[in-house]
Order: sequence, then structure tokens, then C-alpha cells
Amino acid sequence: MTQAVGIIGLGIMGGAFGANLVKAGHQVFGYDVSADAAARLEAAGGKALGSMAELLESAPITITSLPTMPAFDTVFAGMAPLLKPGHIVIETCTMPLANKQAAFDKLTAAGCHLLDCPVSGTGAQAVNKDLVVLGSGDADVFARIKPVLEGFSRKQFYLGGFGKGSTMKYLANHLVTIHNVAAAEVFTLAAKAGLDLQMVYDTLQDSGATSRMFQMRGPLMVADNYLPATARISLHMKDLHIITGFAEDLHCPTPLFTAATQMYHAAVSQGLSAEDTAAVCRVMEQLAGVERGSA
Repeated sequence: MTQAVGIIGLGIMGGAFGANLVKAGHQVFGYDVSADAAARLEAAGGKALGSMAELLESAPITITSLPTMPAFDTVFAGMAPLLKPGHIVIETCTMPLANKQAAFDKLTAAGCHLLDCPVSGTGAQAVNKDLVVLGSGDADVFARIKPVLEGFSRKQFYLGGFGKGSTMKYLANHLVTIHNVAAAEVFTLAAKAGLDLQMVYDTLQDSGATSRMFQMRGPLMVADNYLPATARISLHMKDLHIITGFAEDLHCPTPLFTAATQMYHAAVSQGLSAEDTAAVCRVMEQLAGVERGSA
């Protein structure tokens, strides 16, 4: 079943959602403050609109894909008065639970439905519809919009009441953070040992020691090329802050995660904020005194 779907936020993820939904046969409308992002949606077969009000009027289902907490709060504060009762909003961002709950309360008061559905996967995976939706909220509403989720993801999990999706996303990004640094450490160790990094990747990527992050970001580390970014370090810093606060609120120790976050802070200090998170490999190499071509 195809539907009219609106997307607020047409960046790396939201733009991929739109392109894949068009391919799935949905009528896609989009809104973004970036003219370039809007143009990319038009080129993919969607229709870019000039305001959030126009978008909400055009489609009864809206997906939000927003990069920062201020953008998130601003959009939901402005959205609530514009919505008609029964409107469904699918929220796909990684944000603190408190911000999501505030948005949920606003939309519920307006007679609308907000689903907490963050996605697990990189921008490159989003382009290939290789995302996993971590869904939560009203079960009946989730079932109604599942065809939309299937239009931009390969798997969709329903995890329970509102907020369970975000909690699962924190766990997923906790592992991503560690696995990415572990891969960087392995390639740095291999370089110090004088091994060919492509050979290391080819050998380990299908072994019992592999991880999805090793498979996805290993080639970037081998090539020492982290642009264009599939997930920028600057955006991942937001996730690190959220997960750290989440664990602290639960008084749960996270020694591996805490150690791994230091590599991302170092990457920011080294001017790598705009590069892919795989660039922590460059940080690790600097610590080890590895210079490409010298090992």
C-alpha cells in the first residue's frame, strides 16, 4: 500500500529515506532549510515544499530526521499547532528521552500520534535501504505505518511503549562506538607489525573476529580516506553525550564505552569533526607513531 509521506530534514539520512520511499512507490514531500537538500529530493522524484506548514498539510504521515537537539525542539514546538488530529509522526532521530517525551506530550495533546523509531545504520547503509528500525509507541499505529518503514529499511522491530526504541538505539550506538575504535586499534597494530592492511581486512572481515563496523568502516581505514562521511564525527559526539548521560542516570558503569569516547574527543581536537567516524583510526595511528607508507 502506497501513501503520501512527508519528511522534515533531508540530510544524509532523511534524503535517503525520501529517495527509497519514492522507489517504493510512495508520494514523498520534503522540507529542509537547505536548498541543496531540497534539490536532491526533487532529483530523486520527490517534491520539496517551502514550509513545514505546507508539508504537514500535504501528507498525513510525517517522518522527522533532525541533526541536533535545538533543531529537534524547534521543529516539534512549531509542528504541534499546525497538526490536524490523527496525524502520525515517525521520529527517527537519536535524542535524549526527555526531549522525545516532551515532543510526545505536545503531539498527544493535539490529538496526534508520535512514534519513537530511531534507525540503526550509517548513511551509506541508508542509501542502500540497509537500515534497522527500532520502533516504539502505540502498537496499532506502528502496524499501520509499517509499509512506510518497509520503504526505507530492511528490518523493523516493535519494542514496546514510547521510548523503548531510543533506549535500544543507545545500546546499539554504545556498541558501534566501541567496535569502531576496536577496528581502528587493530589496523594500527597491524601497521606497526608491518602487515598489509588490505590483507588484514580481507582475512578478518569474514572471520569470527569481525563486526559490522569492521566490515563497514574497515575499507575506509585501509584507504585512510574518511570523506565523504557516512556518519560525521561531529554528529556522533551528540550520541556520545546522550549515551553517557543515560548511563549516568542509571548509575551503570561503562568502562569500555568511556575509554572509547576519548578517541572521538581527540579526533575533534585534531580537526576531524567533519570526517567519518572511522577517522578515529588516524587518531590511533598518531598515538602509535604510525605514518602511512612508513610501516
